[in-house]
Amino acid sequence: MGEETTSLGGIHISPNAVATIAYHATLESYGVVGLAPKNLADGLVKTITREPSRGVSVRYNGEDIDIEIHIIVEYGTRINSVAESVANTVRFHVEKALGLKVNTVNVHVAGLRVSDLD
Repeated sequence: MGEETTSLGGIHISPNAVATIAYHATLESYGVVGLAPKNLADGLVKTITREPSRGVSVRYNGEDIDIEIHIIVEYGTRINSVAESVANTVRFHVEKALGLKVNTVNVHVAGLRVSDLD
């Protein structure tokens, strides 16, 4: 993904590393109670492997970094505000960590979760 050559050698950044940064940034966002897999097959694979980037996919085409996140939102919060907050938080954390510009952050709300009020 991100590749840089220094006098000491090369630096290569994996899309999984970017997905992990985005995953943790998403969980820090207000109103997010979890991440959801893109589809059933993806959910089964990532449950078995315990991959930390569940619900996040990263595409890098040589210049642009595109991130897709599937979240579960707390019932009663403004969905639009939560999605915007997640997009901004993820963009900030990834750009800060990598020093590369993020092209797009697409947030998909996969569901709502109602907390126990007991």
